[in-house]
Order: sequence, then structure tokens, then C-alpha cells
Amino acid sequence: MTAVRPADRVSAAVGDQAAAWDLAGRIPVDLVRELGSAGLLCTQVPTRYGGLGLSSMDTGELAAHTGTLCSSLRSLMTSQGMVAWTIQRYATPEQRAAYLPRLTGGELAAAAFSEPSAGSDLSAMRTEIVPDGDFVEVRGHKVWSTGAAYADMILVFGKYEDGAAAVVVPTSAPGVHIERISEPVGCRAAGHTNVRLDSVRLPADAVLGGGSQALPFLVTSALAYGRISVAWGCVGILRACLREAARHASTREQFGTPLAKHQLVARHLAELLVSEQAATRACEHASRCWDDNSPDMVMATVMAKYVGSTQAARSAQTAMQVLASAGAHDGHPVARALRDAKLMEIIEGSSEICQLILADHVTAGV
Repeated sequence: MTAVRPADRVSAAVGDQAAAWDLAGRIPVDLVRELGSAGLLCTQVPTRYGGLGLSSMDTGELAAHTGTLCSSLRSLMTSQGMVAWTIQRYATPEQRAAYLPRLTGGELAAAAFSEPSAGSDLSAMRTEIVPDGDFVEVRGHKVWSTGAAYADMILVFGKYEDGAAAVVVPTSAPGVHIERISEPVGCRAAGHTNVRLDSVRLPADAVLGGGSQALPFLVTSALAYGRISVAWGCVGILRACLREAARHASTREQFGTPLAKHQLVARHLAELLVSEQAATRACEHASRCWDDNSPDMVMATVMAKYVGSTQAARSAQTAMQVLASAGAHDGHPVARALRDAKLMEIIEGSSEICQLILADHVTAGV
């Protein structure tokens, strides 16, 4: 029997429900768990832990495919993948054996970085992970934790002794309070939440690696996965916009001529194609760097995230201009793209932060 391709599995799961999920602000949790138990939410986890063991390139193409269908579901893939990648990177062998099979077996996870006073400047985070013998106590307040509304566990980043750490916090633990963000602008069904941690007491072995890490190194490594996943998701948004604009411009007539034959509209279609191709090439380069463990990987992921998100935001506006009133209603793929793409310019490092990182890279060798 031929195995079902991951992209086909996702297509079958989403069907024609993405608009309804967006309007309702929720994806059925049983469906999300089903995809998780098939290893589709964190596809780069090795097969020995129940994962698919996919490359960054194959994972990226799956994120792009999912992004053409439902950016909220793609966002859940990004969140679960970030948690899995951080565990793969920083956990002890015992922790990897304990947590990764759960993430490929249907349990859901989210990552918690940002705080009310710590967004782009994560060095300002105030969440504390305080050792107490065989336990740790977690105290803090996290905001905009994507996927936490569905999660069984949250990977919380905070201060730990003289450095920082990431700790796995069960959402069922006493002192964990999750508040869903109502009516977010983009990725409405991705389960964005604020999380309050009131003296949450956990076993010390819930801290990944068992000790303190340098905050910039810890966060940058985790965000690298998020950035490349978001970038590929933006490729999906671009492909959806290009498809919808081309379909409409080819069938809608004005002044007795299809819109696509009007030169100014044709220009829009050409720009959409160029944006989609530019973002795709940037993502392919980043994934090759990732798969080759290239020293250029961090810069390549930042570049892909910047190119993908900015092009998706601009192109969603272009697609809306082509469709006009035909796309200007809630739930339409281009209306969703317009909102979702704007959010992609903010999360996992805003466009301005990406520009600063890239500029620093340019001048580093001067």
C-alpha cells in the first residue's frame, strides 16, 4: 500500500474548512491531535522518536502547502516544531526520550517567549525559573503564545540563575492560567493566548539540559526554526494570493476584456509571481543552509523570514486590489491572507529587527 504523502494528509484534513475555522477562531482540537499523532506538526523529529525525520526543505514545502490552505494550522506546525527543535537541541538524552514521542504521539505544545515588557528585546524578560532543591518554581507572565489554547505543555523561556533556561510546563499544573486572545487580527484560529504563571512548582528535570544557558544563544536557536517555518508559510500565502488573483483576472471581464488583458492588472499579476518566486528562492537557500549545517544558516533564516513576510504582506494587498469586492469579505482566502500576512511581519522577529540583524551582518566584516 502506498503511504499517504504529508501534503495530501493535510489537504484532506483541511478540506474546505479553513474559512469556517477562521471565522470561528478555532480548529477542532481532535483534528489537530490527529495530525500531531501522524507526526505532521513537528516533521523534523527523528524516526526513533516517532517523527517523520524530514529535512528542512521537505518540512518547508509542507509548511508552504499548509500555508496556502490555512495559516492558522501552519502556525500550530510552527509552534510545535519550535518546541520539538528546542528539545532536540538542548535537552538531555533522557528528556528527548521522554518528550519527543509525546509530541509525535498527539500531545500539543506551544512556546512562550514574549512578555508585556519584553517583545523584540527579550533580554528584558522577567519570567523566573527558580531552583528549589529537586524542584523549580516558575513565575511570570507571557503574552501572544501561539497555540497555547490547544496545548498540553508550554515551553517557557525565562531567567535561570545567572543565565536563562527553557522549562516544560504542563498546562494542567496548578498556577498555570491561560487566557485566549479574542479576535486577533491574523491567524485567528491559531490559539493565541496570554499565559500567567503563578508560582508553578515543577520537578527540576523539567528544565531542558538541567542548567543555565546564555539567553541570546538559547532564544536565537529556537527562533531560527520559527523564522524559517514562518518564511515558508509566507510562501504559501503568496501562492494562494497568486492563484486567486490569476483565477479572478482570467474570468472577470471589464469593458469586454478579461482583467488579465488590461496592462495595469497584468502588471499586478507579474509582481505577484516575482514575489512568490523571490520568497521561494530565499526559503530554499535557508533550508539548504539548515540541512547542510552551514555557518550561514542564521543569516539565511533571517533573510528568508524578512523577504517572505514583507513580500506576503505587500502581495496580499496587490491580490486584494485585483479581486476588489470579490475578495473583500471575511473568510475569503485573500481577505485571510491580508490579515495573516501582516501578522507575519511582526512575529518571530519584526521586519525592523530582521533589518537590523541583516545590517549588522553587512558591517561585521568591514
